Amino acid sequence: MTSPPTTRTVGPLDTLRFRTSGPEEITGVVDEHLRLLGAEGEGHGPADGGPAGRIALSGGGFRPAQAHTAWADPASALTDEATVQAAVGIMAVHGRRDGRPRGLAADYAATATGVLTVQGLLAGLVGQARGGPAAQVTTRADRAGLLAVSQYLAAAGAEEAEAAELAPGGPPFTSADGVLFELETLDPGAWAAFWRELEAPAEAIRAGWRPFQFRYATACAPFPQALHTVTLAHPWERLRRAADASGAEVCALRALADRVAEHDGAGPWALSPMRPGRSDSAQAPSADRPLAGLTVLEAGRRIQAPLAAHLLGLLGAEVVRIEPPGGDPLRGMPPTCSGTSARWLALNRGKKAVEIDIKAAADRRRLRELAAEADVFLHNWAPGKAAELGLDADDLAAVNPALVYAYTSGWADRLADAPLGTDFMVQARTGTGEAARPEGEPPAPSLMTLLDVLGGLLGAEAVLAGLLLRERSGHGVRVDSSLLGAADTLTAPALRRVRQGRNPRRPAGFRHPLPTADGWVAPSDACAAAAGAYDLRELRTEDALDLLRGHGLTATRVTTDLSDLHHDPRFAGSISRDAHGAPAVPDPWSFA
Repeated sequence: MTSPPTTRTVGPLDTLRFRTSGPEEITGVVDEHLRLLGAEGEGHGPADGGPAGRIALSGGGFRPAQAHTAWADPASALTDEATVQAAVGIMAVHGRRDGRPRGLAADYAATATGVLTVQGLLAGLVGQARGGPAAQVTTRADRAGLLAVSQYLAAAGAEEAEAAELAPGGPPFTSADGVLFELETLDPGAWAAFWRELEAPAEAIRAGWRPFQFRYATACAPFPQALHTVTLAHPWERLRRAADASGAEVCALRALADRVAEHDGAGPWALSPMRPGRSDSAQAPSADRPLAGLTVLEAGRRIQAPLAAHLLGLLGAEVVRIEPPGGDPLRGMPPTCSGTSARWLALNRGKKAVEIDIKAAADRRRLRELAAEADVFLHNWAPGKAAELGLDADDLAAVNPALVYAYTSGWADRLADAPLGTDFMVQARTGTGEAARPEGEPPAPSLMTLLDVLGGLLGAEAVLAGLLLRERSGHGVRVDSSLLGAADTLTAPALRRVRQGRNPRRPAGFRHPLPTADGWVAPSDACAAAAGAYDLRELRTEDALDLLRGHGLTATRVTTDLSDLHHDPRFAGSISRDAHGAPAVPDPWSFA
């Protein structure tokens, strides 16, 4: 098709219209994000609340774009958030801290599916704007869930065992005056200094560091109970002073009502047009690779930025990682497959790599040269680091006016008193720990990296919005996304309940799976009360499911060992192995 004309577009979807129908948990996210990007909604169709969703997007000089979304394959027994969480392993990973599977009270799989659906729509429009065909995108919550646990799945299917123990335990800690709090440091010296300030036993300090350090990878932290006992002996102000003196950081768990009171009304990302500039990619995109011919330069660490770049690569972009001299040290993080970290492969397979020492002036010049030829520069460096290096948005726009400059951060500079911008600290500060657990349970951030993963999804969504805005406006674009935006997106339904004067938390026992003689079953949310009336503890899991289904109730087996997903008939043919032998989940969208 002929590319839509350059317009004075403020939002990437200005002048477009959309209509949605289907599961509100998924399409509500789609609706909100399309509106924030400038599209005008025309309401929900007659299938609102049904098992499958449809989104139609039109206008702006584009051919109509469509998206279809569902919980899972129509033949599957996965019919809602609870059954998807159970099947894909989210309940297993989230429950590691407690020693048994448990559901997230927040609609995590649905939220991720909504963001992925918007990504697919944006990618299709970017492809159209670059001369490609119109495409229909399909997303499913079970595939979104597999993506969310892909690092844990990769580790479970690796050639060697985990480097740290998988056992119950972990934060939050509790002070003598009842304050629940998270502790964060990336420095073993600061860790030790914090506990020495509190006169903790030396052996407990030594034994606690490894599980604390690895909790981002394992979703549990079985450190000595003595450390919990130590914090219970000191009031909150004393613990804060110990953190200040040691260089560690502590953050009291906040309530969802606190987050509502301070919310600045900002969206999950921000797009800022920069200098006039247009791309000149000669490679025509295809329906299933709408970003073919585009180059993404990624300087990412850990999960958030690498996952965002990974998704852009799945959409057809060439991704080039900027790694330090000697390569990314996380390449060797155990467990490995053919000598490479299985977790690292889950986020970085298929990427090219260039080693650059960003502290050296000559290498920074080389990075600018690479950026001059790229379409996207994506990083998640510490706040202020890019400006200090002369690699901020204005610096790179000077060498490439058409660049989409993307920064995925912890806080997006939106909170003046923000602690270190890591997943668990953001969960603590934003009330996510309250949203993750139902009524009657103490708030606790999940040790599954909920926000790092959702932040990566939002980062990719922001880049796609920036690419579309560039095509429509003829300007380079800066895009900012954050873990704070991820927290607000995930907890949005709970925050709305606060504003309405309602209890933001789900009822007691919400999404607790039911034990059987040899495992666990999870009923759908709608069937949970009725299913809970049956004692299934002496029945095998398959017999328990037959009993529940015989009474017209929907339920599914809870995956407790992620390595079983390879052979799980609910995902037949979905999970493969890459060239290193590491497990690989399916792409989260399909295009036709």
